[in-house]
Amino acid sequence: MRPYKKPDLNAPRFRPKKLNILKQSFYEELITRYPEMKKYSYDQVKQIVITFNELISREPVLSRDGVEFPKQLGFCFVGTCSRKKRENTDWVKSAEYGVAVQNQNWETDHYIGKIFYTNYENKYNFRFHHLWAFAASKMFRKDVGIHYPQRWKTYLVVDNLFRVSRIFRNNKQRLYARDKAKELLEGYDEFDLT
Repeated sequence: MRPYKKPDLNAPRFRPKKLNILKQSFYEELITRYPEMKKYSYDQVKQIVITFNELISREPVLSRDGVEFPKQLGFCFVGTCSRKKRENTDWVKSAEYGVAVQNQNWETDHYIGKIFYTNYENKYNFRFHHLWAFAASKMFRKDVGIHYPQRWKTYLVVDNLFRVSRIFRNNKQRLYARDKAKELLEGYDEFDLT
């Protein structure tokens, strides 16, 4: 077994700058664009945005099909992937035992959960759609970490060599066929021969 050297927790760290959109300047610009929003205070608008984001991030965790963002900005879902062959060190146990301990994901049968985002299968592609990025919030990642080991068999299995957009294309066709069948069966009467 390889010995494990515990990292220096007091060493200087690189912290990327975080961009916070919900500033006072955002609120002022919102009011200039939409004057009817003056009836809401800055704190109320901030709470509305936070609640909306929580509701959107909860849906991919609880449903298999994920969520489609408003205004056709893309799709987000949680997928099951096979663990890569490279090392997956469990830092807490390694520090405890003094030896490098690998996380084997026994509770999920060696699978890991990943958050996927794609905007390639929209009905109307917008300009520069390939430049968009998606960064999951800490709360979203934590929620996936809690629910994934319990429900890992319900999520879509994503192959490493498979395009994510193809999953949505196939899924949209399946959902369309299901809805069309429901629509056709609503007015169906097997005894009506006309």
